[in-house]
Amino acid sequence: MTGLDLRPLSLGDILDRTFSLYRRHFLLFMGITGIPQLLVLALSLSQTALQAAIPRAQEDVALTLAYLTLYIPVAVVAYLFSQGGAIFAVSDLYLGRTTTIAESLRKVWEELGSLLGVIILNGIAVLAGFICLIIPGIYLACRLLVCVPAALIEKRGPRDSLSRSFRLTRDSAGRAFVILLLYCALVYGAILLLALPFSVLLGVSAARGDANTATAHVLLALTQVGSSVASILVTPILLIATSVFYYDLRVRKEAFDLQFMMDPNPQKVPRSSGDIPSILS
Repeated sequence: MTGLDLRPLSLGDILDRTFSLYRRHFLLFMGITGIPQLLVLALSLSQTALQAAIPRAQEDVALTLAYLTLYIPVAVVAYLFSQGGAIFAVSDLYLGRTTTIAESLRKVWEELGSLLGVIILNGIAVLAGFICLIIPGIYLACRLLVCVPAALIEKRGPRDSLSRSFRLTRDSAGRAFVILLLYCALVYGAILLLALPFSVLLGVSAARGDANTATAHVLLALTQVGSSVASILVTPILLIATSVFYYDLRVRKEAFDLQFMMDPNPQKVPRSSGDIPSILS
């Protein structure tokens, strides 16, 4: 994209713009998703190194609890920064603005609490759907796909963001499903290429009774690195597609292109009159 071009898009157009943005701003998105995830990878590799140095470390309950106490908060915060930073970056780029890694991550810090609430509420809703014979979970995941852009760009709270996403994606769950399906295919393909070979070798090593050898720990570390690299490479594709899809829905249903021409502030949106069904209304 070389300039602002807000118009209704087909699914093919959404994917084309997604890969175009990703290709032209590759280093930006690698920094936004990679920097937080590298902290998580560093913790994982530290645990692997500790197990290599002290073979019985993984059997020490106190040590395991201490590791989890550190790992879980870091992983959650890293996930929030990766998600939010990429959404903010896409929004700026898509609307013809410039941005940096530091600026995108700084914006996430200002919305960290709200973003955490959105992620938790979204996860609970989708999990409840999966418990109900899986299909409802997939449907809810599709309908709630744009809740994070709604929360960050429109400065909405968790409950309002989910309701907003449910309204915007009405009659568009099929396109959301294709976006999620493409992401799953890409991420599993990347893991298959970058992590599975080491994981298979690790399994063979364990079958031979060599689970605590130096070779096994090296293979485990390589598996962790491969999985992290796969996630860093593919996650921006989903987040970019989600953001472009979000703006397309607003253009189609709220004439956002005309609104933006009159007032280039994406936070100013018409509030729902309440006549459209919502998952939380």
